[in-house]
Amino acid sequence: MGFKIGSMLGDVMRSLFKKPATELYPFQRTATPQRLRGQLQWDPAKCTGCQLCIKDCPSDAIELITLDKVNKKFVLRYHADRCTYCAQCVVNCRFKCLDMDKETWELASTSREPFTVYYGKDEDVQFLLEKIAKDNSGDNECKE
Repeated sequence: MGFKIGSMLGDVMRSLFKKPATELYPFQRTATPQRLRGQLQWDPAKCTGCQLCIKDCPSDAIELITLDKVNKKFVLRYHADRCTYCAQCVVNCRFKCLDMDKETWELASTSREPFTVYYGKDEDVQFLLEKIAKDNSGDNECKE
């Protein structure tokens, strides 16, 4: 028993005079690793609506909402809180319209709203959000 306390006491004494091994994050930031998989990014100009990304997503974090297939009007709804950051959708996208952004990885929040991200042209996203709001307000009226 004396041997264990003696070796432990030596470790404690050495640790008292060492500099802490922790980083002072977020005050001192290090460079992000080259192959870091951050938040999903989508380029609507390249997307054809094939939905391979949706089929290969193991966590159902991606929804491709078709507004007009002929004119290629799509909105991608991305649920960052469901995403496992496996990048399977990026690997299987034939048209290279998906990518994992290595700069956007600090995704903590105190509410769930910021975790749902809508990608697409601004007018398409606005149209979809208005439609969702209209549908939700109609549901509330029926329930009351």
